[in-house]
Amino acid sequence: MKRPNILLITTDQHRGDCLGYAGRRVKTPHIDLLARNGTHFSACITPNVVCQPSRASMLTGLLPLTHGVCDNGIDLDLRTGEAGFAGSLAAAGYDTGFIGKAHFSTHHTFEATGRPECQYSEAALGPGWNGPYMGFEHVELVVEGHNYWLPTPLPGGLHHSRWHYGDGQGELRNQLYQKDLGPPSGAPQTFNSALPAAWHNSAWIGDRTIEYLRRHGQERPFCLWASFPDPHHPFDCPEPWSRLHHPDEVDLPRHRSTDYDRRPWWHRASMESKPMGNAEVQALRQNFSRMPTPSEAALRRITANYYGMISLVDHQVGRVMKALAEYGLDRDTIVIFTSDHGEWLGDHGLMLKGPMPYEGLLRVAMVASGPGIEAGRQVADPVSTLDLAATLYDYGGASALGPVHGRSLRPLLEGRDAGRAFALSEWDVAASRCGVELKLRTARTRDWKLTLELDSGAGEMYCLAEDPDEMDNLFDDPGHAARRRELTDMIRSRPADQLPARLPASGIA
Repeated sequence: MKRPNILLITTDQHRGDCLGYAGRRVKTPHIDLLARNGTHFSACITPNVVCQPSRASMLTGLLPLTHGVCDNGIDLDLRTGEAGFAGSLAAAGYDTGFIGKAHFSTHHTFEATGRPECQYSEAALGPGWNGPYMGFEHVELVVEGHNYWLPTPLPGGLHHSRWHYGDGQGELRNQLYQKDLGPPSGAPQTFNSALPAAWHNSAWIGDRTIEYLRRHGQERPFCLWASFPDPHHPFDCPEPWSRLHHPDEVDLPRHRSTDYDRRPWWHRASMESKPMGNAEVQALRQNFSRMPTPSEAALRRITANYYGMISLVDHQVGRVMKALAEYGLDRDTIVIFTSDHGEWLGDHGLMLKGPMPYEGLLRVAMVASGPGIEAGRQVADPVSTLDLAATLYDYGGASALGPVHGRSLRPLLEGRDAGRAFALSEWDVAASRCGVELKLRTARTRDWKLTLELDSGAGEMYCLAEDPDEMDNLFDDPGHAARRRELTDMIRSRPADQLPARLPASGIA
């Protein structure tokens, strides 16, 4: 039997409910079609709710405290990364490629690390460098990708930066990107950018993905990861996508105010404490990583822009799917769409992300389509993006080069199994992020979720079936003590292979 090609498409900070098929009024016709033609998971979570740990887990199939990237600013060990799904599939005969935002290593480093994503090391690689990196034989990187920091000027920068500045129009692009076409959003990091959509990095990733597909024919199977940096903040969508969703018509949370008195102690502490570290660390966490509770009008404009960013990515997904068909690759390619983590987007008065794993942040989309995958099917079993590596090994006939915590989703995708009881997420939060150190562990079943802070013993537990907005914390309710013990035992069932000590941080993010 011919081994399938594999195309993994990911977004960044993309809520699992912010897709048309998932019920929100966001226009995603191409991803919706992917869901109709394939299977989607309604209870897929991320193993960590910030970028670097979750991406390292997707690559390796390991929980964060085992691969060591337990927070942003910690680089994934090269040997661990190379033993992930890219290196394992390459060893099994696959062509492996990566296009877009990787974030396996830190960009805002304290000093040069020699990594391609390091702000002090990019230029040293030279214009001819295309990998290998973390097991991917061919890479084309958008370093960082969130235009809060503009693309690195030449002679620094990598593939996207070289394109951005290479024709002499980079400064014009920067000026257009920073121009707000209005109306004023009333919120920080939110504006309608004048950058033409064809010059946006989402379009660049779409272009380069299509070119990769054009060059990879039928001789050897490929595994390509196309990674879009949006809809991560800043919320800076270009026209016409920024006008696609009217602010008066977007979906808003039912509960849009902070309610710390009803929550465990770390909710208030992490939002009101001063991040620890030097002035650069504190400035980034205060100005970039935090956003005050917006007014309803501001939240509507943020959400409309966020939706537009998603629709722009969806357009690129449509272009890529069209190219698969044109190049005769569609019947032999498994396409998987997911994200690294979600976004609060006003839930409980919160914006962006942090150590409160509400569903908007913890749950992500997972859609798969291709040969052997059931069409039009929804799976409600709790799964995780941690399961990606094992799934790709299963379909690719590859042996893992390293240990794997995840389990293959292939039986669920092909309708042969429904045996998932829970999925886990974990985060050792550094004080540099929010002023307090936390050891958070989460277990998610179909209907319940418990998060435990190990050092203090405090926690929160919600019945998602009856309380989808997570308003009533049942952690200390004696009537639910048995459920609390059950979920706590799930957390404790984690393999005892954590690294003995925290890896040192190489930077901030």
